[in-house]
Amino acid sequence: MNENNGPDILGMCEVENRWVIEKLTDSLKDLHQHKYEIVHADTKDDRGIDVAFVYDAKKFEIEKDSTNGEKLIFSHFIMKRKATRDILQVNFKTKGLDNRLVLIGNHWPSRSGGQYESEPYRMIAGETLSYFHQRILEENNKDEEGNTAILVMGDFNDEPFNRSVTDYSLATASMLKVKQSKDAPRLFNLMWPIMARGIGTFYYNNFPNLLDQFMISKGIVNGSKFKVKASEIVIFPEMVKGRYKQPIKFGRPSNKSLNEKGFSDHLPISLTLEENQ
Repeated sequence: MNENNGPDILGMCEVENRWVIEKLTDSLKDLHQHKYEIVHADTKDDRGIDVAFVYDAKKFEIEKDSTNGEKLIFSHFIMKRKATRDILQVNFKTKGLDNRLVLIGNHWPSRSGGQYESEPYRMIAGETLSYFHQRILEENNKDEEGNTAILVMGDFNDEPFNRSVTDYSLATASMLKVKQSKDAPRLFNLMWPIMARGIGTFYYNNFPNLLDQFMISKGIVNGSKFKVKASEIVIFPEMVKGRYKQPIKFGRPSNKSLNEKGFSDHLPISLTLEENQ
């Protein structure tokens, strides 16, 4: 990523535990231009499917509450009888220009048991994300007039056109709707142009699904402090095999599918977010 310089921020939505993330950051110590630190939400899922961020502490710091000095990090576990997937919010401030950038990492309930049978759980996740979005704007409206820069990312286990994303997260392909949204703020989904090209991040029965997505708030759409271009989103095709470009799965020791040369059943995605000087 980043022309082999390593990312400024790396979001992960399926990591076993903090020790694994520390092992990753230790392996990146040769990237002296970065000083990586970790934000990790330890879920209660039996499989340890955690959401986390690794960020460059030379460029970002975590914002603190003005009243109690606590870091502004929020985590919500989606419930299916017991805690399962996670939504993780981190409020960053850029060093130098002191601009607020809110990141929300997502890992929504899977489609196991059937896409439509499991859909209500992802609708709950979408509604929760929309609530996070609205509360962020309410909390920061005094100093940013509803233009807080919010970047949403992760594995949604639904596509940009599914109801959990469009009707509950209020994510759309229309910039105009995002700009004019007021009482119920909308997100602009950056993945529609990629989906139109028949490209996916997850393949099921050799059919591409765009389950991993980036969405941005009105604050980034307006480009007042940050800007991003949809054409700059990259799905890493080199980490694949076969005619349909499927990821090389790491697998599981439990069912003898372990492949130590594998990494994931989803392809990683990246974008370039520029801060206005």
